[in-house]
Amino acid sequence: DFKYKKALEYYEARDFNRALPLFNELSTVMMGTSNSERINYYFAYCHYSTGDNLMAAYLFDNYTSSFPNGKHSEECSYMSAFCYYLESPNYSLDPTNNYKAINELQNFINEYPRSERIDTCNILIDQLTDKLSKKAFENAKQYFITENYKAAIKAFDNVLIDFPSLNNREETHFLIIRSYYLLAINSISDKMEERLIRTIDVYRQFQDNYQESKYLKELEEIYNNTKEILDKLKN
Repeated sequence: DFKYKKALEYYEARDFNRALPLFNELSTVMMGTSNSERINYYFAYCHYSTGDNLMAAYLFDNYTSSFPNGKHSEECSYMSAFCYYLESPNYSLDPTNNYKAINELQNFINEYPRSERIDTCNILIDQLTDKLSKKAFENAKQYFITENYKAAIKAFDNVLIDFPSLNNREETHFLIIRSYYLLAINSISDKMEERLIRTIDVYRQFQDNYQESKYLKELEEIYNNTKEILDKLKN
C-alpha cells in the first residue's frame, strides 16, 4: 500500500522514472485487486512518457484486453495505435511499424466509429500512407536509375495502383513513358515496334491528363523520336 501511494505521488509529480519500477512491481502484486486497472493504466503511461513507445503500445493494448469495459478502454486502444505511429520510421527505412500503425489505427476506427479521435486517426493514416508511397516510388525509381526499365514500369504501375492519392503521380507517369521509350530503343528488333507503339500510347494518355505539365516539352521530343524510329522500321 505504501508503494502504491508513492507510485501515485511520483506519477502526479511527473517523475515517471521513479514511478515506473513501482508500477511494474505493483502490476503483479496487486493483480485482481480494485486498484489493478488504475495501476495498468498508469504503468502504460509511464513507459509512454519515458519514450518507450513499443512497450507502451503493448501495455495499452494489454489494458484494453484485461479491462474491455474499463474507464479508459477507448483511450488506451487509441494510445496503443498512436505509439506505433510514433515508432514509424523515415520512409527510407524498414516500414514494418508503418504497416502496424496503419492496421492499429484502422482497427480503432472500426471499433469506435463514433469516437472524437476518428479525424485524428485518419490524418495519421494519411501521413503513414504518404511515407509508404514515397518508399514505393523511390524503390521503383531505383529500377529506372539502374536501367532495369521493364522492372521500373511494373513497379511504377504498382505504385499508382497501391497509392491512388500519390502526391507525385505526374512524375510517376512521366517516368513510365521514359521507361517504355528507353526499353524500346534498347530492345531486339522483334520487340522494338510493339514497345514503341506502347510508348506513344502512354504519351497520349499523359498528354490528355496533364495538359499543362512541365514534362511535355521533353516528352514531345521522345514522341517525335519514337515516331521517326517507327517510320524507319515500317520502311
